[in-house]
Amino acid sequence: MARGTTAGFDRHITIFSPEGRLYQVEYAFKAINQGGMTSIGLRGVDSAVVITQKKVPDKLLDPSSVTHLFRISESLGCVMTGMVADSRAQVKRARQEAAEFQYRYGYEIPVDMLCKRMADISQIYTQNANMRPLGCSMILIAYDVEKGPQVYKTDPAGYYCGYKATSVGAKSTEANNYLEKKIRKKPSWSYEEAVEMAITALSTVLSADFKSSDIEIAVVSKDDPKFRVLTEKELDERLAAIAERD
Repeated sequence: MARGTTAGFDRHITIFSPEGRLYQVEYAFKAINQGGMTSIGLRGVDSAVVITQKKVPDKLLDPSSVTHLFRISESLGCVMTGMVADSRAQVKRARQEAAEFQYRYGYEIPVDMLCKRMADISQIYTQNANMRPLGCSMILIAYDVEKGPQVYKTDPAGYYCGYKATSVGAKSTEANNYLEKKIRKKPSWSYEEAVEMAITALSTVLSADFKSSDIEIAVVSKDDPKFRVLTEKELDERLAAIAERD
């Protein structure tokens, strides 16, 4: 087996290559970009926002049944990017973990605890030969009573972290560069500015003008800490505000 090639080392998830890489885990990251979706999460002064594209692959599908935004508990939700079936499996597990935590301790699971738990589970998938890593990435948002708005992300390798703004998917590199520049200019956004910044960032990196049916946005804020998905009417208002400003 020639050293320095992937030959044989990508057959098993538990075997390191001579360069110290786990190819199957790297392939899981590539699977996230397979659908061509890009999602962005960011936080303002008193709110956190997630946005993703809404692609209905078939004319016969009911568009209201196609979503990448999921509520996990009353004030905690996420956007999933990557393989849809894997995403649903991870959301189901996250809901189970959140429900168990609430039953055991009598209060809702904090977003960092849930993200850590989901990352720990993903990490176990990278060290057992009888499992495969999930080809999806989760961006969680919640409004924490002590810490304010929170954005967390976890990936198939089991890494997790809190973010001011982050993105995942096909155009994540471009989106992260764009968000970095914007945060350097203005490090804090109001609720409206945060929603508009999320739309503008996604629109810029994809070089596309959106209709309300092309995107999905979910928010949590100080005034309304419950996780909720914006309606088409609310999306139209924000899109109109961006058009007027430009």
